[in-house]
Amino acid sequence: MNAQPLLNYINKYISLTEEETLFLISKVTFRKYLKGQYIVQQGDICKKQCFIISGCTKTFYMDAGGQEHIVLFAIEDWWTSDMGSFITQAPADFNVQCIENTELIQITYEDNEEILREIPKLERFFRKIVESAYAASQKRIIRSFSLTAKEQYLFFKEQYPTIEQRVPQYMIASYLGITKEFFSKIKSQLAIEE
Repeated sequence: MNAQPLLNYINKYISLTEEETLFLISKVTFRKYLKGQYIVQQGDICKKQCFIISGCTKTFYMDAGGQEHIVLFAIEDWWTSDMGSFITQAPADFNVQCIENTELIQITYEDNEEILREIPKLERFFRKIVESAYAASQKRIIRSFSLTAKEQYLFFKEQYPTIEQRVPQYMIASYLGITKEFFSKIKSQLAIEE
């Protein structure tokens, strides 16, 4: 497999020397998952952070009643894992499951620590990614309090136009925190308005 998608992504933000690039490549692994396979399971310690080359994943919390609460979808050129578990090496709060056959570049916790020691500019790069994810998560929480379900759906469509075609409707409903029946009503209402 080829690390070029990850290198292209990193090169949008920082430049690596040839030596740094070779060191980084020596620390990554490639993995293919089938649709339905788990990358991380709730309660396990997340040992790897993953960069998606192709495919789509969902990050979700399973409550005691067996209800799935989707908090994130991830597609090509996005990172996926239970970041809280990865950073703290404590049990994961979330599951990460493949919605499609998915190819990943993975970096273990230990290799990540070594990469950050050897290539300090990558530490800033990864810090920026985590800060951006944290800010997006905060904004999502505020939207869930301040927007109607219909407004949240319209925001989702605008922000992530390609995801809706790739995931089942009931998963989008879960992401929005509504029932699939209510989601169908919203879509019907929007179709009438168009």
